[in-house]
Amino acid sequence: MEAALERGGVESPLRERLARYAALVLEANRHFNVTGAKSADELAEHLLDSLTILPYVRAPYVDLGSGAGLPAIPIALAAGIPVTMVESNLKKARLLESLMQELGLRGSVVTERAEAAGRRPDLREAFASGTARAVAIAPAVAELVVPFLRLEGVAVLQRGALPKDERAALADASMMLGAVIEEEVALGGERRIVLLRKARPTPERFPRRPGVPAKRPLCL
Repeated sequence: MEAALERGGVESPLRERLARYAALVLEANRHFNVTGAKSADELAEHLLDSLTILPYVRAPYVDLGSGAGLPAIPIALAAGIPVTMVESNLKKARLLESLMQELGLRGSVVTERAEAAGRRPDLREAFASGTARAVAIAPAVAELVVPFLRLEGVAVLQRGALPKDERAALADASMMLGAVIEEEVALGGERRIVLLRKARPTPERFPRRPGVPAKRPLCL
């Protein structure tokens, strides 16, 4: 693991802390499915991918659908900032709490659907940056993340290929949510980071009911 991270340009002592995190995740994965990565080298790729968003994340920071803690925990380890992780699966939420304690991280775990958490007064429009490592189409991810952002906050979306129609839908959906596409950062292959900046408050009707953003994405 540490050799793979070193090849990826990760310096010590962050390398050791990430390796410790990876070992805890792989151990948990023996008991219930928390990640598709089955080996240290496979998980190292996910860690390196998570770190690509580091320059764009600032506190207070929220991550939605955190699962095994990607990208939230690598970012928290690298930046030294607290993180709020929203995870509706109880087993995964308990794992995240355990990981935070084991790794000495600051922050909290919210065991709710993002659609519900995004309506809570203590969480809505409370964060300077937000992420969601979701496989959903981009407008659906935006609808989940943007309501958590304060004005001038940034949604940091990790995407693969982004067809023209999906990008157009994302631009239109962002406007409905009170945000604009600020930048698109190309990574290797088709991978990219799309940054949405919050320009005005999100209308109260967003996010819609649990499951609706994914089933009926805005502007598509």
